[in-house]
This record gives sequence, structure tokens and C-alpha cells, in this order.
Amino acid sequence: MNVTAAMSKFRLALIQLCVSPVKSDNLNRACKLIREAAQQGAKVVALPECFNSPYGTNFFPEYAEKIPGESTKVLSDVAKECGIYLIGGSIPEEDAGKLYNTCTVFGPDGKMLAKHRKIHLFDINVPGKICFQESETLSPGDSFSVFDTPYCKVGVGICYDIRFAELAQIYTKKGCQLLVYPGAFNMTTGPAHWELLQRSRGEVLSKAGTDETVTYTEIDLQYLKDVRQQIPIHFQKRADLYSVEAKKE
Repeated sequence: MNVTAAMSKFRLALIQLCVSPVKSDNLNRACKLIREAAQQGAKVVALPECFNSPYGTNFFPEYAEKIPGESTKVLSDVAKECGIYLIGGSIPEEDAGKLYNTCTVFGPDGKMLAKHRKIHLFDINVPGKICFQESETLSPGDSFSVFDTPYCKVGVGICYDIRFAELAQIYTKKGCQLLVYPGAFNMTTGPAHWELLQRSRGEVLSKAGTDETVTYTEIDLQYLKDVRQQIPIHFQKRADLYSVEAKKE
């Protein structure tokens, strides 16, 4: 078998979790589904945003943990047990008196490979429908998060980060071939934006319903390479033109 060809394909599993108010239950169910995904051949597994806590600004202070802490210890252990790359959705993180919405990533040896704090906080006010201000309790992250696998380099964002194309462009320039955005969109903004934003970056390969489940898809990096060669979208060669125009302004 051609090793290069084999490494160009891998199985990705996305876990959809029904979160309860009991953190230990959330962790136990997450581990159960992670093990299920690994048994089904997934090499990279991702949990949803805020998987260990109800999603609400009033819950974040109560459920927040240090990193490393209880939840990340569980993720590290199950990643090592299953021999997978685990993108740990996100949890409320407490650090130096501030709260963050934070994703941790673990390798097959259980070591932490990346820690991404949500950069773009979700503040929205739709009259008569929803008012939600993450910034009431959370602080934004200020760094990019990339990690390597035998298959490709991966860039990490969280939920609302997907709305900002600049982040995806930066990750692409850093060599990422897979971008993962664990999310927990609500039913007001979710249907209007979530799938649309994903389709703007590619074909929808797999979808879940509303139940707790694991969704699988085969990632074919050679197909990605072929498409990018057929429809070039990089404008790095014209950087001189854009820089000249910027100076004029």
C-alpha cells in the first residue's frame, strides 16, 4: 500500500451531545461516545462547544475549571486509551480571575497539543427572539491554534469564530487542510447561519438530526488538493498590488 495515499484519507467523527446540569454525567457520556467513535475507525474525534456545562452566561462561573483540570484530565485519558486525536469541544475555563470559552486538543499519547480560547464572543440581540451576551462573563482569546497530525495540519476555532473568514484564511496560510469549529448555535441564529457558513467553505458531507449521536465522514485530502488546483483562490502573487493600494488609502 502507498503510505502517502493511505495518509491522505482518514475518518472524522463529530459528536453531538445532549448536555445535562450534572458535569460528571456529561463527561461520562462524552467518553462513551468517544470510545464508540474510535471503535468505528475514527482517527480524529471532536466534541461540541461547552460539552461539560449548560450553555449560558449564568452557568459559566459555576462550571469553570482550571486547565489542566477535571475535564481535561478525562479528555487526555480517553484520547490515550483510544489512540486518537481528540478535539475537546470547549469548556468554561478560569484563569487569573477571567473566564474563557476554551477548546483543548489531545494526541494519541494523551498529551495536550493545543488550547484555543474563543476569539470572537457571541453577543446578539434579536428583538422579540433572543438576547445573549457572552461578553457579560467571558473574555476573548487572542491567539491562533494549530496542531499537526499524520494526516494534515488542523486549525481550531469555536462556533462564532466561523463567521470571520479572516481566521480561516490565516489558518490556510499556515498550512491547515482541515478546520474544526466545535459549535453550540441556538435555534434562532443556527438555522439561518450555521449550515450556510459551512457551505461557503465546501460541500456538506454529513448531517445529524437533533438527537445525541455521532456523525462520521471520510476526509479525502487528495480530493481537496485536486479541487484547489482546479480553482485557484490564492492571491499571494498579487500581494504587491494590494499593498500599493493600501498605501494609497
